[in-house]
Amino acid sequence: MLEAQIALARRGISPGPIDGVLGSQTRAAILAFQRREGLPETGALDADTLWALTLDAPPLATHVVAAEDLARLQPLSDTWLGKSQQTALDYETILELVAEKGCASQGLIRQLNPGVDWANVPVGCELRLPDATPPTPSAKAGFAVITLSEKCLRVFDASTNLMAHFPCSIAARVEKRPLGELRVMAIAEDPNYTFDPQVFPESPEARQLGRKLVLPPGPNNPVGVAWVSLDRPGYGIHGTPNPEQVGRTESHGCFRLANWNARLFIKLAWVGMPVYVLP
Repeated sequence: MLEAQIALARRGISPGPIDGVLGSQTRAAILAFQRREGLPETGALDADTLWALTLDAPPLATHVVAAEDLARLQPLSDTWLGKSQQTALDYETILELVAEKGCASQGLIRQLNPGVDWANVPVGCELRLPDATPPTPSAKAGFAVITLSEKCLRVFDASTNLMAHFPCSIAARVEKRPLGELRVMAIAEDPNYTFDPQVFPESPEARQLGRKLVLPPGPNNPVGVAWVSLDRPGYGIHGTPNPEQVGRTESHGCFRLANWNARLFIKLAWVGMPVYVLP
């Protein structure tokens, strides 16, 4: 199962955080792959699917912890004001950094590296992680489709061939879920984030602040490492520092992707690209 998840991720078909478990997001990824390859759509790792997912390189890689890795770590403030005063919203731990690099759950990284003291990882420590680097796109997409009921975003070329498949989160409130054709208006990699208290009425701190704040970039930024604005004010597609929460109905209206999938998406997207939101 672990090797199948890695093989899917290498093909741009994301199974969610790689964990070696056949969960709902992995089944959806298998179905998307089977549909693209013209295989029977079973959602299972049958013989034909396993053969098509044969790896052409070892499934695991090694990350050697560098001084630069440790230098970028910093605690994340638990308040909006505190976040706005940080130099960056970077990784808090080496475990978090390596898990994101491997498109994996932190639990899997722990399993692959038994005996590591994650509170004190030294320079030079060799850590095993999935080698799940997605492909570098050779061309831009034709359009994207977000299916609300399936909580997924799919990217197609101009001939309707599937290029990528990502789990995504959607708005918690039904009235905040746009339907129909939208268009990409702007694309930003490693963006800052403007915190608007009016968007977070449930937050006591937001009610007390009464002013907007600008939060610095970083993987723990509220919109992660990528932001794609859509032609409906306040709506966009973006990354998230919490990949395990992707695929839920919990956002204020935007569509959330794991950071590694958001990075791939902005390589495929372009200003003016249609994004169709389906029930």
